[in-house]
Amino acid sequence: MHSKPESLTIGAFAKAAGVNVETIRFYQRKGLLAEPQRPQGGIRRYGQADVARLSFVKTAQRLGFSLDEIAELLCLEDGTHCTEASRLAEYRLQDVRAKLADLARIESALSELVSACQAGKGEVCCPLIASLQGATALVATGADSG
Repeated sequence: MHSKPESLTIGAFAKAAGVNVETIRFYQRKGLLAEPQRPQGGIRRYGQADVARLSFVKTAQRLGFSLDEIAELLCLEDGTHCTEASRLAEYRLQDVRAKLADLARIESALSELVSACQAGKGEVCCPLIASLQGATALVATGADSG
């Protein structure tokens, strides 16, 4: 789609960016996207720079950055603040690594429970249900707080 600079309506902007119009409005309210001036008697127009900025926001979101962090990154986008941007990325990386460790623990526990269920066929009490009920009892009595 070849369009003149600043010639996209909000609907065309949304389509070009692969989002819906309400997403654009939401990001405008959050200060992540500028809202162009409305020419007298006309409609607001957006350009390729707006599409690029929205693409930046969506890519950063996919990497796990919060909207506040994305706003901070947008303030650093001139390329001269690599240290500050790196600090944000390091924090995000630590968060991802912690989540991966949590997921590995969850995977291990579920794998053991599934194996116990498969090994205990014909038993009256399901090992998975019993384990979850035991965990609930521990939490309810406060035995798990530490």
